[in-house]
Amino acid sequence: MFEIKNPYFTEEVKPIEVKEKTISQLLKEMSDTGFQGRKLGEAIDVWERMIKDKDVTIIMGFAGSMSTTGQWKIIKWLMENHFIDVLVSTGANISEDIVDAMGYPYWKGSHNVNDADLLKYDINRYYDVFGSDVEYTEMINLTRDFILTLKENHSYSSREFLYLFGKWLSEKNIKSIVATAAENKVPVFCPAIVDSTYGDACLLAKAKGFNLILDQAQDFREFMGLAGKVKDVGVIYIGGGVPKDFIQLLAVSSPYLKEDKEFEKRDGILRESMGEHYYPHKYAIQITTDSPQWGGLSGCTFKEAVSWGKITKEEKDRVICYCDATIGLPIIAHALNERIKTKRQGKIFSEFFK
Repeated sequence: MFEIKNPYFTEEVKPIEVKEKTISQLLKEMSDTGFQGRKLGEAIDVWERMIKDKDVTIIMGFAGSMSTTGQWKIIKWLMENHFIDVLVSTGANISEDIVDAMGYPYWKGSHNVNDADLLKYDINRYYDVFGSDVEYTEMINLTRDFILTLKENHSYSSREFLYLFGKWLSEKNIKSIVATAAENKVPVFCPAIVDSTYGDACLLAKAKGFNLILDQAQDFREFMGLAGKVKDVGVIYIGGGVPKDFIQLLAVSSPYLKEDKEFEKRDGILRESMGEHYYPHKYAIQITTDSPQWGGLSGCTFKEAVSWGKITKEEKDRVICYCDATIGLPIIAHALNERIKTKRQGKIFSEFFK
């Protein structure tokens, strides 16, 4: 009897055997299973390919309030090893880590608690993590003190502001994310910077008569200018939010910097009806709990992003893992530590650190 070859049965699911093994090996085995376990296993493979691709600049989007959960030292480690070249963060992630770096820990708490009682004790709650509002305020005052050292009536991008802040903190031995970024020449952008304690610090500086100018248009110009300095881009999104949208726009908005809307030394896509070139990110990873059906950018799939020209159409080079980042990020970072034993050279944007 003539048998039709089944095109769908190509790779077997392989059950996981319980025995001693590395985290890296476990993730490798998970990539042969199903659901989000498979996706987490695929994510480490894509990130490893990014790191080993010498033409790729790696940009990370870091959303939410993850530093309070103890994730911030992982970001420092990634920068120290140049496993990321540029960081785009929410203001929360690069301010709340400073509290911990100052020597004030966060505390294991509970979401099932009397929040009015926490208010009485000056405790801020981050779901099941507690922090002292007194110590939080000390961090804001520290940021204000830095602002008062800056040039008045100078338009700062968030990148310039955070680089100078990182240098200042490093000199005080407060080894936060931005301090480590400054030491390792990793640019940090925060496109919604005042939506955080940085906004509070600006108000405190204003009360002392100092007028800080943070220029979001300059922020956008600087970030879009990266497109002319790189060959290919790989993106890693921890969560979604403003950092993800900001980075995604690099693929499609950056050509507006050029009169002919083209970067000659890069391979892009010409949309003939528009007369514009787009430069989709070559690799893409996202660890998120956001869902696509609500229509927001945070939950937007990479498949949908292909239609915009923002992400590669090569499915093997993009993966979304629907997983709490406090689970996925530590596991992947430890697997990277096992798999890659040499510090990556990375892409250094020297003009940002003069």
